Amino acid sequence: MKHKKSIYILVFSNFLICLGIGLVIPVTPFIKNEFHYTTSDMGVMTSLFALAQFIASPIVGRISDRVGRKPIIVLGLLIYAVSEVIFAMSTTLPGFNISRLIGGLSAAMVVPTSMALASDLTTLKERAKVIGWLSAAFSGGLILGPGIGGMLANIDYKTPFWFAAGIGIISVIFTQLFLHDADKEVLEKDAQKQLDKKSGSYRDLLTIPFIILFTMILIASFGLQGFESIYSIYVNQIFNFGLGTIALVLTLNGIISLILQVSLFNIFVNKIGEIKLISLCYLLSAVSVGWILFARTKTEVIIATLIIFSSFDLLRPAITTLLTKAGRANQQGLINGMNMSLTSIGNIVGPLMSGALMDWNPHSPYVVVAIILAMSYLFTFIVKRFPVLPAEE
Repeated sequence: MKHKKSIYILVFSNFLICLGIGLVIPVTPFIKNEFHYTTSDMGVMTSLFALAQFIASPIVGRISDRVGRKPIIVLGLLIYAVSEVIFAMSTTLPGFNISRLIGGLSAAMVVPTSMALASDLTTLKERAKVIGWLSAAFSGGLILGPGIGGMLANIDYKTPFWFAAGIGIISVIFTQLFLHDADKEVLEKDAQKQLDKKSGSYRDLLTIPFIILFTMILIASFGLQGFESIYSIYVNQIFNFGLGTIALVLTLNGIISLILQVSLFNIFVNKIGEIKLISLCYLLSAVSVGWILFARTKTEVIIATLIIFSSFDLLRPAITTLLTKAGRANQQGLINGMNMSLTSIGNIVGPLMSGALMDWNPHSPYVVVAIILAMSYLFTFIVKRFPVLPAEE
């Protein structure tokens, strides 16, 4: 691979951003009790991050198509560090909320732009492997964030955020010095791309294949959050899972996730292709959610849970890889910005839907999720009817 150093920097940047997302989780109860906030206050504070991502991602994506990826990533990492400093210094709810809004903006700048730059720096053959690495970094940050935040919070609840800010500043320096922006190089590879130096527009993406792929992104995010957001409550209430069992399941999922995305994702894509992998993941996740609804033992629930999480761990990078392959070089920022925005919508709507339905009937959220995933499986047969990949690099 020609640009290994740049790819490694992108992987670390994604890991750092997602680490920041998770750091706040273990200290939220302390902040709530320390400052006498309500649960609703904490819910709003958490959702502001995803809201900022949703609004900013497509805008940032279009800007990166025009000015290049590197400036956006460097600025995003700097803003990330600022958001962590604000959180560490805050003693009022508006301060915490502003920090989360700024943090969401930084994620909107770094994550989709990193995906776009990865597609610029790689060939079609290499892209699945690199997208898998970035997805693993994304998952790894989310998995390790709460643990690291919990350990550092033993010193002081502000320590995790000072730590994240310091790492963010170091990352800004390394990214500025060593990250290679390949936009011009990529555009010069193809005569057609030289004639089309304007950034992609939303109208270019209003084709049936793109619309279906974006719908799949939304459903994947919605399905995962709809399943995951109430999982601990559901298995505790229905199957009497204790905290130890839940922690074991999530830890096993983290290990399996990293193995799948780092080592096996590229192999699966090369063997069966993105479309078949997406179809298989939707089918397995739908069947496994249904399995949990009819399960009688804890072992069944654990196995079904790991299948569901593993399916989503492969599903998201598979759709992202297909999207980056389907788009031209001048569309990558816009495509990945749309990807992040739709993911954010799923992250906001999924938990709200599951929480409301569970108040009505504890099984109803998973019935809805299973139906939606089954319908998505059928959508993959529609995608196969349309040419979504370029004939050549």
